[in-house]
Amino acid sequence: MAALQWQWATFEQLAGADWYAVLQARQDVFVLEQQCLYPDIDGADQRAHHLLGWAEVNGKPQLQAYLRCFAPGDKYAEAALGRVLTIQSVRGLGAGKLLMTEGLRRVAQLYPGSTIRISAQEHLQGFYGSFGFRPVSDIYMEDGIPHIEMLR
Repeated sequence: MAALQWQWATFEQLAGADWYAVLQARQDVFVLEQQCLYPDIDGADQRAHHLLGWAEVNGKPQLQAYLRCFAPGDKYAEAALGRVLTIQSVRGLGAGKLLMTEGLRRVAQLYPGSTIRISAQEHLQGFYGSFGFRPVSDIYMEDGIPHIEMLR
């Protein structure tokens, strides 16, 4: 896996081509791979900070990792991370760990001392647990996929 270059941006700061890459990655992972029909364009992107992880592939930048971050009180009472993804070709190579590490670093910088809430796909509970998240709800269905609320 090529080294990831991190780009943090608000909705307004994202260039059109970058936003297109985000939407394409979210569609590829959540809609096509997971066969989950859900309203991805949910009106929340305008309030989020977006983390894009880019790598050069065949001489061109490729979006390989992404998440969005919300301020406390915006999505939940706590700060929140969501739409966490890595593209299929880099899974199992550490990109997800790098993404979460950078995302948590930024949350600590933006919202010092804030608890962080995620709505995690249930099968990723162990992955998020390795970052100090603990389950705080029963498993529930969201868009046909079992999820669990977790806090850190």
